[in-house]
Amino acid sequence: MYLPNIITFGRLILVPMTVYAILVGEFDWAVAFFIIAGVSDAVDGILARLLNAQTALGGHLDPLADKALLVSVYLSLAQTGNLPLWLVILVVSRDIMIIGGILLLYTLRLGPKMQPLTISKINTVAQIALAALVLALLSAAQPAPLVLGWSLIAWLQGAVAATTLLSGAAYVLQYRALFTTHGDLP
Repeated sequence: MYLPNIITFGRLILVPMTVYAILVGEFDWAVAFFIIAGVSDAVDGILARLLNAQTALGGHLDPLADKALLVSVYLSLAQTGNLPLWLVILVVSRDIMIIGGILLLYTLRLGPKMQPLTISKINTVAQIALAALVLALLSAAQPAPLVLGWSLIAWLQGAVAATTLLSGAAYVLQYRALFTTHGDLP
């Protein structure tokens, strides 16, 4: 097994650790795990390219690890009352729709490789920024930056909601085009 894939497996192991830290209110640990996961995501990608160790397993495992972390953090932050439930439902529903669409494409053997859309990449950045900021503010002991931070959170929640809706709609249109091309939709 290649080193980048081992690092990705390590990132998957961080998911339950991060969730546990959030649920028990150990936000310093949650921030640390979240940062380690983010750094490991960058490192495994760089190593895969430098070592010419890009594999099919890594190509599937890397986005799975990213989604597992983000969805789990969002669900945990909603459970603890630190993210609004409506936003988490929107984010998770979009991810389920994307995964369901990909599985349907493979099942029907229509499988052109789906590449992340630009709006989806923007959505991922907004989701990461929101989760990181919420975790950082929850771990901060100083009340002064919290006022500015919580105002920024309201703005980021709007950005996550808007880009989630736009990204979801873009994927629906992309799936529709693929199915229409193959004669499976009117």
